[in-house]
Amino acid sequence: MKGKLIILSAPSGSGKSTIINHILKEGLPVEFSISATSRPARGNEKEGVEYYFLTPEAFKEKIKADLFLEYEEVYTDRFYGTLKSEVEHKLEQGTNILFDVDVAGGLNIKKLYGDNALLIFIQPPSIEELQRRLEKRGTDSPEVIQDRISKAAIELNAAPQYDQVIVNDDLEEAKAKTIQTIYKFITHDENWNFTGII
Repeated sequence: MKGKLIILSAPSGSGKSTIINHILKEGLPVEFSISATSRPARGNEKEGVEYYFLTPEAFKEKIKADLFLEYEEVYTDRFYGTLKSEVEHKLEQGTNILFDVDVAGGLNIKKLYGDNALLIFIQPPSIEELQRRLEKRGTDSPEVIQDRISKAAIELNAAPQYDQVIVNDDLEEAKAKTIQTIYKFITHDENWNFTGII
């Protein structure tokens, strides 16, 4: 049986990375999608574990050859993307794949895979709360935070196109709802309830 695709998108600061780490720790039958990038490996990062590392030239060649499901150029010559061959290989093996991609990438994957893909949007309670969280993190300059807030406003407009919107105003509840949504999608078990198991 072919695997399924589970795609999570969210504005920066919405708690998406925390929720994804939780999903992977909980032992759901999903495997995290390994992206390709044109940036050099950092620290102990290994080829095919954290990323597939490509030169900017090689990345551009693969774009021209239409070998990516989705990709983005974060800034000049710094690309991230999902290789079609990697996804198809895993789906044929029956592996369910979990993606962490931006809104444009998520909608593109959904367009290609239809009902075999589940789009989940993790939404902050409000733009004001999102700004507060980003400021509290203390990792970005005020200019970067403003850029993230502007991008978030655009991304929030795309939320209605997603299959499921989960508002993260309570992290534990958002984790539980996300896991429940994924489990029901994978198993088609409508009666299964994750509440209380976390």
